[in-house]
Amino acid sequence: MGLEGVEPSSFMADFLAGCGGYAVVDGGLATELERHGQDLNDPLWSAKCLISFPQLVRRVHLDYLEAGANVIIGASYQATIQGFEAKGLSIEEAETLIKRSVEIACEAREIYLQRCAKGYWDFLDSPKIDRHPVLVAASVGSYGAYLADGSEYSGNYGASVTLETLKEFHRRRLQILANSGADLIAFETIPNKLEAQAYVELLKEENIDIPAWFSFSSTDGTNVVSGDPITECAKIADSCSQVVAVGINCTPPRLIHGLILSIRKVTNKPVIIYPNSGETYNGETKQWEKTRGETEEDFVSYVGKWRDAGACLFGGCCRTTPNTIRAISRALFDKSS
Repeated sequence: MGLEGVEPSSFMADFLAGCGGYAVVDGGLATELERHGQDLNDPLWSAKCLISFPQLVRRVHLDYLEAGANVIIGASYQATIQGFEAKGLSIEEAETLIKRSVEIACEAREIYLQRCAKGYWDFLDSPKIDRHPVLVAASVGSYGAYLADGSEYSGNYGASVTLETLKEFHRRRLQILANSGADLIAFETIPNKLEAQAYVELLKEENIDIPAWFSFSSTDGTNVVSGDPITECAKIADSCSQVVAVGINCTPPRLIHGLILSIRKVTNKPVIIYPNSGETYNGETKQWEKTRGETEEDFVSYVGKWRDAGACLFGGCCRTTPNTIRAISRALFDKSS
C-alpha cells in the first residue's frame, strides 16, 4: 500500500510514520475462527479453513481491520505443503492454498479500504478507522507447528533435526509466500535459535525481496521456549537486513515488558509484540488454561508500559479478539494523538 520498492531499512520506519508512530497488528485468527463455530482440532489448525470456509477467514480479517488493525496476518501459519499432502491434496493444490491465504487477506483489505472511502463505518465508535496504510503479512509457523505435537511450545525437535532439515522444510513455502502479493513475511512463534538461523539463511539464499519480521515466544521472560536466551535470538534477527522488526508473540502478557527491554539491548530494529490473552496453551491436553487470572482488561492496561519500554507494533495472539485490538488502538492513539 504505497510501500512497494522501499528498501528494507526504511520500510518499517515509513510504515510506522504513516500510522502515526505506532502500528496495531491483528489478534488471534484460529481462536476467533473457533469462536465462530469452526472445529480446528486438526493438524492444519487455522489452515483447515482455507479449504473448508475461506469466506470466514476473510470475515475475521475484516473484523480486525474494522477494529483498527494496521497489519493483518494471513492464515498460513500451519499451512505447509507437507501438511496438505498428509490430507490427500496434491503438491499443486497445496501450493495454491498457501498462496490463497495471502489473497484472502488482500481481498479483506480491499473491501475495507473501499468501505473507508465510502464512509461505510462513519457511525462506528472506532479511532482513526481510515488510517493508512494497511499491510498484509504472510505467516510462517515453525517446524513444530507442522508437527502439531506441542514441540512448537518447547522448541525441542530432537538431535535428528538439523539446520538443513529446517531450511528444506521451509524453503518452498517461503518461495510461494514471497511471491504471493504479501507486503512482508511474519516468522512467528520461533522457538529456538536454530530455526531463526534457518530463516536468516533462507532469506539470503532465496533472495527474498520483501521484508520480514521475526517473533519469538517465551514462557519465562528471559529465554525463548527452548531455553535459548532471547538476546541471542534477537541478535540473529538483527544480523539480517531483510528483517525489519523483532519481537515476541504467543507469550503471557506479564512477561512482555522485560522481553522488550532485553530485545532493545541488542537491536535498534522496531520491536513488535503480540501476546496471548493471558491464558496458556497446554500442548499435551490441547486446552487453554487460565494463567494468574489475567484478563483482557489487564492485557490492554499493559500497552502504555510496553510502548514506554520501546515497542512500536502492538497486537494480540491466541485468544485475543477484535475487541482486544480495538482497545489496543484506543490505548495507543487516544493517549499519543
